[in-house]
Amino acid sequence: MDEVSKEIIDILENHIKPAVAADGGNIAFESYDEHSQTVKVLLQGACSGCPSATVTLKNGIENLLKTMIPGKVAQVVATNY
Repeated sequence: MDEVSKEIIDILENHIKPAVAADGGNIAFESYDEHSQTVKVLLQGACSGCPSATVTLKNGIENLLKTMIPGKVAQVVATNY
């Protein structure tokens, strides 16, 4: 696993997962493509299908990753299960 993926997982686990869990959901790292700088995450529980999940994803998670790992993340996309 590359260093950027490890950083992303650390940020998800420590900064994002606790907030998502408080709302009855879960988020899990799926993959990172360094060429397109795309992070794929899996939204589960209350997050799956939640109308505000997309807003949270783009405004919260994507912005946080872009700020904490500058130049390495262009977008975050979610898979719902």
